[in-house]
Amino acid sequence: MAATITRNYIDNLRCMLYHDAMATKVKAISETDCCTEGESPTGAAAQGGTIADAATLFKALSDETRLRMVQAMARSQRQLCECEIVPQFELSQSTISYHLKVLREAGIVECAKQGLWTYCRVNTRALMAAVRTLADLA
Repeated sequence: MAATITRNYIDNLRCMLYHDAMATKVKAISETDCCTEGESPTGAAAQGGTIADAATLFKALSDETRLRMVQAMARSQRQLCECEIVPQFELSQSTISYHLKVLREAGIVECAKQGLWTYCRVNTRALMAAVRTLADLA
């Protein structure tokens, strides 16, 4: 018998499939490969950050759920426990944990474990770096 997959299949599997589709390897490009003679890279790469870091950051922010999570944490006056974040969204705890992991790996969210609980807050420096990167592109 063939098993049928319903729309309400385990959220974790959907997140793994989504992450695999979104994950890319960044190919290192030497300055001579990307620039013509006499030019140098500009923008975020020239100002200390790298384009790869910016791409990772923007990829993490490209999901609506993750943007809403960042917004909720930014509006909070204190660090939010992961158990306080889960009820705000109609997603399972494992899906919220996955999204927090993506945000943490991109440097957008900082988490600290205190006993059994994980408390998260927004890294405002990372968000400001994203704004500077966008401004440099213009």
